[in-house]
Amino acid sequence: MATNPTPARAGRREWTALAVLMLPLLLVSMDVSVLYFAVPAINADLEPTGTQQLWIFDIYAFVLAGLLMTMGSLGDRVGRRRLLLCGAAAFGAASLTAAYADSAELLIAARAVLGIGGATLMPSTLALVRTLFRDAGQRATAIGIWSGVMVAGIALGSVLSGLLVEFFWWGSVFLVNLPAMALLLVLAPVLIPESRDPRPGRFDLLSVPLSLAAVLPVVYGLKEIPSEGVHVEYVASLAVGLVFAALFVRRQRTAASPLISPALFRGSRGFAPAVVLNLVSSFAMMGSAYYTTQYLQSVLGKSAMEAALWALLPSVLIGCAAPVATALVRRGTDRAYVVAGGFAVAACGYGLLLLADTDALWTVLAGAGVLAWGAVVVGSQLTDLALGSAPAEKAGAASSLLETGQEFGGALGMAVLGSVGTAVYRDEMPAGAPDAARETLGGALAAAGHLPSPAADALASAARSAFTSGMHVAALAGAGILLAAAGLGAWALRAQGAPPPDPRSSDTGVQGAEPPGYGTP
Repeated sequence: MATNPTPARAGRREWTALAVLMLPLLLVSMDVSVLYFAVPAINADLEPTGTQQLWIFDIYAFVLAGLLMTMGSLGDRVGRRRLLLCGAAAFGAASLTAAYADSAELLIAARAVLGIGGATLMPSTLALVRTLFRDAGQRATAIGIWSGVMVAGIALGSVLSGLLVEFFWWGSVFLVNLPAMALLLVLAPVLIPESRDPRPGRFDLLSVPLSLAAVLPVVYGLKEIPSEGVHVEYVASLAVGLVFAALFVRRQRTAASPLISPALFRGSRGFAPAVVLNLVSSFAMMGSAYYTTQYLQSVLGKSAMEAALWALLPSVLIGCAAPVATALVRRGTDRAYVVAGGFAVAACGYGLLLLADTDALWTVLAGAGVLAWGAVVVGSQLTDLALGSAPAEKAGAASSLLETGQEFGGALGMAVLGSVGTAVYRDEMPAGAPDAARETLGGALAAAGHLPSPAADALASAARSAFTSGMHVAALAGAGILLAAAGLGAWALRAQGAPPPDPRSSDTGVQGAEPPGYGTP
């Protein structure tokens, strides 16, 4: 039988399968922020201790970040669709348990299982996009959709939780997962072929605890520093994580069948820069979110629900970011320049934040929107580059490495830029202010509530002004980092080029032969 020399093009079935894959991705990204408005109701119902409340909120992200690399590699071995379905079942069962949890301990356990399920779903969806769309142009479009859905899910999670808690009880924020996961379990076996590495080698069990010991302490330290300050225990946590990270890298270079193959970095000179630059993009997004959410609530005085609804507005710009970037690349623009341009646009978003005073709603929203637009341009192109350069049989490992980098980048952005702003805030607060007021804007507003009117107004005004000054300095630092990343991207990604121009105008109805090893076992 003659072999078609060009990659098989995706048809209607593959695009429908992509829509199905977006369900778990949307829910997993939403679960990062879905408890924002449910926490007060949970506190009233379950009465958790302060430590338990922190674990209810944070354990999902910790487990998700820690297991991404393990689950991505496992999917390459056992089958990405199989892992996707197992993850969907676990995610659904944990959602049901969380919704009806009658104790803080049970809710924490359910959130941990949700993190395990999320760690199976995220790399599986991206790896399956890689195997479903073999044509480079179509894959770029599909990855652009994937990137947009992931960013939109984080924004939608907080708003959805506010609406559900307003009209139902706090458990409803978890029950919304069930219909989507049930639909995925029904449709995925019909629409999505199985794919796996035909020669995966033995699963390296030692790499699993090493990866957890590398990721979890670093993420923990980076998450705590912005809110608690630079303390010995957090620095020690970072140091421990970095030591285990070095051990993990050494294990990957010496193991016969590593969890993350070093060949991913040797096979294409574009993969490593894509992972690093994608981390910087996530750094910028989360660093900005750290300030804009506090600005809306504490500086402008909006309620949590109002702030979440206003924060949705910048998401309007995100929808066209990835398609514009993909169109530019497919028309022959060097991908290096598109990525550099995306970083430059994101830097302009930070530039707008530099113009904000203590009453600048639209300036801050515009800055957040422009920054998000540039970051999605960068993220979609770098994800496409990394997956396109990785061997199809290692798609799960490549996806998990990208997503782990995103988790690190987000935590690093909040830690670094948050610490910069906090230092400026403390320096600008009046020397006679209460200790709590000198620590955080929230502490200042709480302290102002116990003072008589003139003194309260003066303290609150000074705190808001100090916070805005801290945001300015952090924005300046963020813009500088993004401009440096633009230069690095233009240099490191040169000659990576564009996907081949698409000779056909229609993306539907054209089917090709399945690639080797691609199909239901």
